[in-house]
Order: sequence, then structure tokens, then C-alpha cells
Amino acid sequence: MQAPALYWHFKSKQDLIDEMATTMFRDLVKATGEPDAGQPWDEWMAQSGRSLRQMLLSYRDGARVFSGTYLTDNTLYEALEWALQKLTSAGFSLRDAVRGYNILSSYTVGFVIEEQAVYPRKGERNAQYDLNQRAKRIDAKKFPLALAAGKEAFTDFDDRFESGLRVIISGMDQSFSRKR
Repeated sequence: MQAPALYWHFKSKQDLIDEMATTMFRDLVKATGEPDAGQPWDEWMAQSGRSLRQMLLSYRDGARVFSGTYLTDNTLYEALEWALQKLTSAGFSLRDAVRGYNILSSYTVGFVIEEQAVYPRKGERNAQYDLNQRAKRIDAKKFPLALAAGKEAFTDFDDRFESGLRVIISGMDQSFSRKR
């Protein structure tokens, strides 16, 4: 399909991107469904983050496409209602549930934007992030920690993502008051 044909259906490039993001999110909601009432809130939060990450990674530039878009149907509200019900049922105030869920979503989208910069396609590493080339650009005597950080910053995305999930979830548990 050529660009002029797309604009027959969409008024602008942003409308097209919004619809693409809506389709991505709708498919995610269909695949994951309503949260299991018996599942602990923290396990559900971690699974939600993982599911969102996998969905974004399944599309080239998926996180960039998804970021900052306007979802065009009620799927967003259904999923948000489920999430907020899960968190408020666990004792979080609506305010803290909204903030916690937003933090999780923002973290996941931002993480995947960075991940897809390094790996635009599964198994294809962007040469700009080659650790050996990076090491040649950094003065090891002046910036030893920055040099050493490359291995941590540009490898093992699964482990780093899980670390971030744990920080967010434990932060919610420690920082937000809950009715228990």
C-alpha cells in the first residue's frame, strides 16, 4: 500500500500512528485478558510490565510507535479499569494506584525504546552500540566508571528489565500507604 492510499483512510500521519498503537494495545488486552482475582497485586504488576514489553518488542520500533499516542477506542479504559480495580482491591488509594500503574507503563515504554535502539530487530545489534567501538571512544583513565558501565548498560536487557520491575513494585509497596 502506498502513502497516498493510507491518507484516504487517515487524515494525518499521527492519526495513522494512533490507530497502529490502538491495534497493538487492543491485541495486548485480548491476549492478556482481565487479571485473575486470586493473583497477588505484585505478581500481576510484574506480569503486566512483562506483557507490555513483549508486545512492544514484537514490532519494529514498537515502543516509539506506542509512545505519546492517543488510543482511539475504549480498550484503554477497560484495561485501565481492570488495573485500577486490581490495585485498589490490594489496598492502594486510587491516586497511588494510578501513579503506580503509570510509573510501570512509563518505565516499560522507555526501557523498550532504549532496548530497541540497541537491538532494532531480534538478534540484530545496532553497530553504534558495539562495546569494543565504545571502549575506543572513552578515555579509560579519565572515565573508568563510564567505560565499565557499557557492559551493564547495553547487555542483558531481560535481567535489567526485571531489576527495574522489582524496584518499582517494592517502591510501591514501601512508599504508598495501603489499607491492609
